[in-house]
Amino acid sequence: MSETNQKHGSVFRVDKFVVPAAAREEILTKVRTTHELLRRQQGFVQDFLLEQFSGPGEFNLVTIVEWESQAAVDNVVPIVKAAHERVAFNPQETIARLGVRADIANYQRLPEL
Repeated sequence: MSETNQKHGSVFRVDKFVVPAAAREEILTKVRTTHELLRRQQGFVQDFLLEQFSGPGEFNLVTIVEWESQAAVDNVVPIVKAAHERVAFNPQETIARLGVRADIANYQRLPEL
Protein backbone atom coordinates (compact mmCIF):
# COMPACT_ATOMS: atom_id res chain seq x y z
CA MET A 1 0.00 0.00 0.00
CA SER A 2 1.36 3.42 -0.87
CA GLU A 3 2.28 5.83 1.91
CA THR A 4 -0.43 8.22 0.74
CA ASN A 5 -3.11 5.54 0.88
CA GLN A 6 -1.94 4.29 4.28
CA LYS A 7 -1.97 7.78 5.70
CA HIS A 8 -5.28 8.94 4.26
CA GLY A 9 -7.20 5.70 3.68
CA SER A 10 -8.32 6.58 0.16
CA VAL A 11 -11.73 5.34 -0.88
CA PHE A 12 -12.50 4.66 -4.53
CA ARG A 13 -16.08 4.95 -5.72
CA VAL A 14 -16.39 2.76 -8.80
CA ASP A 15 -19.58 2.90 -10.86
CA LYS A 16 -19.82 0.43 -13.73
CA PHE A 17 -22.61 0.69 -16.28
CA VAL A 18 -24.02 -1.27 -19.18
CA VAL A 19 -25.35 1.62 -21.28
CA PRO A 20 -27.42 1.02 -24.42
CA ALA A 21 -26.23 3.09 -27.39
CA ALA A 22 -29.46 5.14 -27.39
CA ALA A 23 -28.85 6.17 -23.75
CA ARG A 24 -25.16 7.06 -24.09
CA GLU A 25 -25.43 10.84 -24.52
CA GLU A 26 -27.97 11.34 -21.73
CA ILE A 27 -25.96 9.22 -19.30
CA LEU A 28 -22.71 11.00 -20.20
CA THR A 29 -24.35 14.37 -19.65
CA LYS A 30 -25.58 13.34 -16.20
CA VAL A 31 -22.23 11.82 -15.26
CA ARG A 32 -20.29 14.90 -16.36
CA THR A 33 -22.62 17.22 -14.43
CA THR A 34 -22.31 15.13 -11.28
CA HIS A 35 -18.53 14.91 -11.58
CA GLU A 36 -18.24 18.69 -11.96
CA LEU A 37 -19.91 18.92 -8.54
CA LEU A 38 -17.75 16.17 -7.05
CA ARG A 39 -14.51 17.86 -8.13
CA ARG A 40 -15.40 20.91 -6.02
CA GLN A 41 -15.91 18.93 -2.81
CA GLN A 42 -13.51 18.68 0.09
CA GLY A 43 -11.66 15.38 0.09
CA PHE A 44 -11.87 14.88 -3.67
CA VAL A 45 -8.58 13.54 -5.08
CA GLN A 46 -9.17 12.58 -8.72
CA ASP A 47 -11.70 11.04 -11.07
CA PHE A 48 -11.84 9.10 -14.31
CA LEU A 49 -14.56 8.53 -16.87
CA LEU A 50 -13.74 5.42 -18.90
CA GLU A 51 -15.46 4.02 -21.96
CA GLN A 52 -14.80 0.51 -23.22
CA PHE A 53 -13.44 0.39 -26.76
CA SER A 54 -12.48 -3.28 -27.02
CA GLY A 55 -12.67 -6.58 -25.21
CA PRO A 56 -15.46 -8.87 -24.07
CA GLY A 57 -16.40 -7.04 -20.84
CA GLU A 58 -20.06 -6.23 -20.29
CA PHE A 59 -19.62 -2.78 -18.71
CA ASN A 60 -19.09 -0.14 -21.38
CA LEU A 61 -18.90 2.92 -19.11
CA VAL A 62 -16.99 3.15 -15.82
CA THR A 63 -16.45 6.06 -13.49
CA ILE A 64 -13.88 6.11 -10.71
CA VAL A 65 -13.60 8.77 -8.05
CA GLU A 66 -10.85 8.75 -5.46
CA TRP A 67 -11.64 10.34 -2.11
CA GLU A 68 -9.19 11.06 0.70
CA SER A 69 -11.22 9.04 3.21
CA GLN A 70 -14.54 7.44 4.03
CA ALA A 71 -15.40 10.61 5.93
CA ALA A 72 -15.09 12.61 2.70
CA VAL A 73 -17.44 10.15 0.98
CA ASP A 74 -19.92 10.39 3.83
CA ASN A 75 -19.83 14.21 3.66
CA VAL A 76 -20.43 14.38 -0.08
CA VAL A 77 -23.44 12.03 -0.22
CA PRO A 78 -26.00 14.58 1.08
CA ILE A 79 -24.46 17.32 -1.08
CA VAL A 80 -24.93 15.27 -4.24
CA LYS A 81 -28.42 14.19 -3.20
CA ALA A 82 -29.48 17.81 -2.60
CA ALA A 83 -28.00 18.92 -5.94
CA HIS A 84 -29.89 16.16 -7.76
CA GLU A 85 -33.12 17.09 -5.98
CA ARG A 86 -32.71 20.77 -6.97
CA VAL A 87 -32.75 19.81 -10.66
CA ALA A 88 -35.30 16.99 -10.24
CA PHE A 89 -32.77 14.32 -11.23
CA ASN A 90 -33.45 10.85 -9.86
CA PRO A 91 -30.52 8.58 -10.80
CA GLN A 92 -32.41 5.35 -10.12
CA GLU A 93 -35.38 6.44 -12.24
CA THR A 94 -33.10 7.56 -15.06
CA ILE A 95 -31.17 4.29 -15.04
CA ALA A 96 -34.42 2.28 -15.12
CA ARG A 97 -36.01 4.45 -17.84
CA LEU A 98 -32.97 4.18 -20.10
CA GLY A 99 -32.45 0.45 -19.60
CA VAL A 100 -29.03 0.95 -18.02
CA ARG A 101 -27.59 -1.66 -15.67
CA ALA A 102 -25.32 -0.44 -12.89
CA ASP A 103 -22.85 -1.98 -10.46
CA ILE A 104 -21.86 0.59 -7.85
CA ALA A 105 -19.54 0.14 -4.87
CA ASN A 106 -16.76 1.67 -2.82
CA TYR A 107 -13.30 0.07 -2.91
CA GLN A 108 -10.03 0.43 -1.07
CA ARG A 109 -6.51 -0.50 -2.12
CA LEU A 110 -5.09 -3.78 -0.96
CA PRO A 111 -1.62 -3.81 0.54
CA GLU A 112 1.01 -4.24 -2.17
CA LEU A 113 2.47 -7.71 -2.48
